[in-house]
Amino acid sequence: MGGVGKTTLLKKINNELLATSNDFEVVIWAVVSKSPDIEKIQQVIWNKLEIPRDKWETRSSREEKAAEILRALKRKRFILLLDDIWEELDLLEMGVPRPDTENKSKIVLTTRSLDVCRQMKAQKSIEVECLESEDAWTLFRKEVGEEILNSHPDIPMLAKVVAEECRGLPLALVTLGRAMAAEKDPSNWDKVIQDLRKSPAEITGMEDKLFHRLKLSYDRLRDNASKSCFIYHSIFREDWESYNFQLTELWIGEGFMGEVHDIHEARDQGRKIIKTLKHACLLEGCGSRERRVKIHDVIRDMALWLYGEHGVKKNKILVYNKVARLDEDQETSKLKETEKISLWDMDVGKFPETLVCPNLKTLFVKKCHNLKKFPNGFFQFMLLLRVLDLSNNDNLSELPTGIGKLGALRYLNLSSTRIRELSIEIKNLKNLMILLMDGMESLEIIPKDMIASLVSLKLFSFYKSNITSGVEETLLEELESLNDISEISITICNALSFNKLKSSHKLQRCICCLHLHKWGDVISLELSSSFFKRMEHLKALYVSHCDKLKEVKINVERQGIHNDMTLPNKIAAREEYFHTLRYVDIEHCSKLLDLTWLVYAPYLEHLRVEDCESIEEVIQDDSEVREMKEKLNIFSRLKYLKLNRLPRLKSIYQHPLLFPSLEIIKVYECKDLRSLPFDSNTSNKSLKKIKGETSWWNQLKWNDETCKHSFTPYFQIHEVEAYLTDSEESEIGSLDDVQEQPVSN
Repeated sequence: MGGVGKTTLLKKINNELLATSNDFEVVIWAVVSKSPDIEKIQQVIWNKLEIPRDKWETRSSREEKAAEILRALKRKRFILLLDDIWEELDLLEMGVPRPDTENKSKIVLTTRSLDVCRQMKAQKSIEVECLESEDAWTLFRKEVGEEILNSHPDIPMLAKVVAEECRGLPLALVTLGRAMAAEKDPSNWDKVIQDLRKSPAEITGMEDKLFHRLKLSYDRLRDNASKSCFIYHSIFREDWESYNFQLTELWIGEGFMGEVHDIHEARDQGRKIIKTLKHACLLEGCGSRERRVKIHDVIRDMALWLYGEHGVKKNKILVYNKVARLDEDQETSKLKETEKISLWDMDVGKFPETLVCPNLKTLFVKKCHNLKKFPNGFFQFMLLLRVLDLSNNDNLSELPTGIGKLGALRYLNLSSTRIRELSIEIKNLKNLMILLMDGMESLEIIPKDMIASLVSLKLFSFYKSNITSGVEETLLEELESLNDISEISITICNALSFNKLKSSHKLQRCICCLHLHKWGDVISLELSSSFFKRMEHLKALYVSHCDKLKEVKINVERQGIHNDMTLPNKIAAREEYFHTLRYVDIEHCSKLLDLTWLVYAPYLEHLRVEDCESIEEVIQDDSEVREMKEKLNIFSRLKYLKLNRLPRLKSIYQHPLLFPSLEIIKVYECKDLRSLPFDSNTSNKSLKKIKGETSWWNQLKWNDETCKHSFTPYFQIHEVEAYLTDSEESEIGSLDDVQEQPVSN
């Protein structure tokens, strides 16, 4: 990240090396910058090496100078400090030999790009992070000066607020500290705090000394898509962590990805863009798996400044924390130039009857808990709207009339709302590409032919949602009729609908997340390996409330041979047909006996089993499994395992497993589980924790004491409070991040 103090640290290293005795014969400092001048850098090195002028001046070409420098440096133990590198430098082109154990020289460089570290083959990369709050306050205090801080009793408290707004970024702390170094009036400090929250570019020094310097990282992005995707983060509230896959869906809706023919290809492109932005230190990865990203507050301010054309158009993005401000802005005509509006996590009494936003392209109204409905005609002056996100409004029960007039709409998210009936007007959204309806448990009616009318639809998600029996089969038929559909996540509640899915190769190819729910009459679920092969994008399977289901059977087929295949063919089929499945959740299946079929899922990463009263074994120890176990590594990719309220569970598997990828195990209310499938060969390299009750842990039986001692440090006592608010669940165990896994072997 720019402004974090890399150059300051390198200067300190340089000055200390020059001031104290050390092992280096020569210390060389060179600034590289955005457009490196190789000959200028060579000149700096020559000056330090004290090569005779007559010898240097006779070397007319860059290559000859490089050869002269190389001869000189090979005879010396040197340290070369290269500041502000933006792209790979060819050291030999400058005449600099690579350090090795023989010459014991060093090269230290600063850069904003992780890619540059890799390209330069850095042996060690150290990310310079923002300052902790105490150190940040010390730096800010130094720049402001004690005289100003002591000039009025209110100023120290106000100064701390200003320092906190910088979120530990040294350049921001220095810039603001110097700007306030003469301010003895508390009212001026109040104004700066307000400006930081509304218009930071108006503060002295912020634009020319801070934003323009931070902008260099943005300028180096290679394409407009990456630049647009970066600026888009300014629409989210401060400190918001966005799932990578949700960002990609929004970017598709905005049109940043260009013409999208296939959602899966667009997701790959989104991953690459996120990687680029992280490597440029414009976004920060969040969590141990980095499946979420966030933007530093000061970088977000810079993004807002960029989107507002360097502060000229301040109202292009408006992020609200009160609906009253929306009313005020409408009265002052501020909304007429607005392109993006975000209202998030607030109490909404009443919306304006309509919003006059002729240039609005993006509208977020999320987590507004007392929002029950919009005024009819609310959207009538938003005809350019492309992205509409109404998700997580848990009291929103209906959509306003006029939504069908949003002809430019490409993205609509209604997830986790209480909408009972979808408006027939939605069928008029001919440009809609993404329709998200997850967790709509109150939904009863989807008008006939509505989905079939969405001719541009590419992604449809109806996961963990509910519709009346009979509508489900019609919904599948309408999805099948769409030419452009490429990704579907869906809940299926009866065998008729499932048979429809099994008979449609097109639907099978599109399924990403499949939820089988409330199959009251199904005792045995038989699935063929060819069915899984056709479901080439299936990543998550969720089975819930199937009260009579006793078993899931996989009939392994290959090249026309059914069920009597040899072991090598079964193993080959396992790799060929089941390579996409990553997540399996099973809950409230009271008659289910085991999950032995999971041996056919070689890349399974997440397994959660809850409230299944009859399960005694996760993997049954039958002859076929024993035979296969010798040839394959069961659960070799499993990272997360949760077993909860399984009163008859006696065994995960009766023999030890290696678990080379396992990170988290949670076992709650499984009183009969007396052992874990661990021995001295079981890996704990990736393991982070084993959570459970103390009574359960103390009763476990181990193969030997060495094994017990190996895993005991990872045990954490289960507490109800931690269980209910477990953030680690979303880190590894949540189906929210299913989309983050590119399908590959």
